Amino acid sequence: MERELTVLFRRARAVSGDLARAVHPELEPGAYGLLVRLAEAEPERATDLAAYFGVGKATMSRQLRALELLGLVTREQDPADGRAYLMRLSDEGRARFSRVRSARRERYLAQLGAWDHEEIAELSRLLHKLNDL
Repeated sequence: MERELTVLFRRARAVSGDLARAVHPELEPGAYGLLVRLAEAEPERATDLAAYFGVGKATMSRQLRALELLGLVTREQDPADGRAYLMRLSDEGRARFSRVRSARRERYLAQLGAWDHEEIAELSRLLHKLNDL
């Protein structure tokens, strides 16, 4: 199991770098996952994003600032708490991310084309269970 997880994680890191560069040439590889989360759960506070990913507030602030500077996310004041900000994908960020995500999904479909739908569903279920640990 250790070997398979190591291979999976190494390949995922490499793919994240490719995906990040496809969204924007200056995007850090680790930031692609942040775009995924925002696409699914926006708007979201930076503190909630940091908790979700298990990183410190300073790390999250740095990553979000970089995304802002690239024009991929926007920041707006939280109406429930004037001291906090909500983050969301910008229109440009959403367009770039959607294009890359669609291409990625097509690649997954091609790679897993020989698998039964039940196998894909089981893999998804087990990966979700692993991520919930």
